[in-house]
Amino acid sequence: MKGGVQMSETVSPISRRRWANAAAVVTALATILLLVGLMIHYTRPPDLNARRAEERAKALAELNAANHEALENYGWVDQTKGVVRLPVTRAMEMVAREWSDPALGRKQLLQRLEKASAKPPPPVNPYE
Repeated sequence: MKGGVQMSETVSPISRRRWANAAAVVTALATILLLVGLMIHYTRPPDLNARRAEERAKALAELNAANHEALENYGWVDQTKGVVRLPVTRAMEMVAREWSDPALGRKQLLQRLEKASAKPPPPVNPYE
């Protein structure tokens, strides 16, 4: 150059080696961290409570469906005794109508109780 000192922009071989070693160490550490993270991810056992929570949620849904069915529809409780299940709204209407006269309502309630809780006759022993 004219009138100036030319500066060399070359890097010494020792400095290059230090940068190469530092880059190798950083790359090795990053690779190890990646492999450890993958190992933790793929070797983690499934959560035991998650499976149990799914089972409980399924059982609760089935129970709620059965309860809804029992509350909203007619059905037999004991067909041999003539005991039926009524929807809640219909049962409330019947109770309100029957208990307009409390004495008659109590009498009918006791009759239904006796009918529903009657013991079956003892079995017949063919050897007697």
